Amino acid sequence: MSLTVLLPDYPGAADLVSAIEGVRVVTYDPHDQLNMPAEAVDAEVFVPPFLASRELVPLAESLPRLQLVQLLSAGAEAWIGALPERVKLSNCRGAHGGSTAEWVVGALLSIYRDFREFDAAQRAGEWAYHQTDTLQGKRVLVVGAGDLGRQLERRLLPFDTEVTLVGRSAREGVRGEDELPELLGEYDVVVVVVPMTEDTRHLVDAKFLARMADGAIFVNGARGPVVDTDALLAELTSGRLRAALDVTDPEPLPEGHPLWRAPNLLLTPHVAGSVAGQHQRAFRIVARQIAQFAAGKDPENLIRGSY
Repeated sequence: MSLTVLLPDYPGAADLVSAIEGVRVVTYDPHDQLNMPAEAVDAEVFVPPFLASRELVPLAESLPRLQLVQLLSAGAEAWIGALPERVKLSNCRGAHGGSTAEWVVGALLSIYRDFREFDAAQRAGEWAYHQTDTLQGKRVLVVGAGDLGRQLERRLLPFDTEVTLVGRSAREGVRGEDELPELLGEYDVVVVVVPMTEDTRHLVDAKFLARMADGAIFVNGARGPVVDTDALLAELTSGRLRAALDVTDPEPLPEGHPLWRAPNLLLTPHVAGSVAGQHQRAFRIVARQIAQFAAGKDPENLIRGSY
């Protein structure tokens, strides 16, 4: 008896998943996901395309034999609480943490070493010699102690930084979120890499930001709504804080939005995980999750409750 998996037709994906014993693969065009093949009705596992939105939930609901939605992203906010009770949800934790952590390090180096200013001077033909700051010796508070938080810690430590992880609850090597009010003012950098849930919506509000040290850098590598945009804009405009954002609220950022002109801000368009090899890394994780499910086990990345 085979397990039917409805899979987006990305290069190499079908070969990787179809190699799992007891799995039958049905592919669909990820750029035309509303036009599914007839065999989709047999799907017990549905893998949505990258960055799939809640608009695909009705499609999942229409599959009568569906038992599992396996995501290609770590973020699952569009799907949590939206699926029928019979359908389990698993994410792709472990696939994109490295590239997002790399983005955080790159953003901090760009800010501390004035790379944008030097680039502007080059374009203007100016030899704009000046001393810069350095990432060395900085104290970094990472709010989020999952895969991404650990990946970021591993990449920051070689720069001789001091890294503290904060999780939902305290454990060995991790401080508890109840300690945040006392911790925020002690760090040069505060990075947020938490999942997007109702509990983390506007986690970074005016009070959170006010507790940060003068001149500190705030980095959002999570999701836009984790941050109160108006509160962050107020801090950036005053010049008290600096920030690096790969995600915004709203997103995509509309024309004329104040964030486009905000001072002290490095802004990228949600590209931290959009790197070469992302499909291959994601499908290696996906194949492992599906193999576990085909063997009658819960996938190790199964989302229980709201994370």
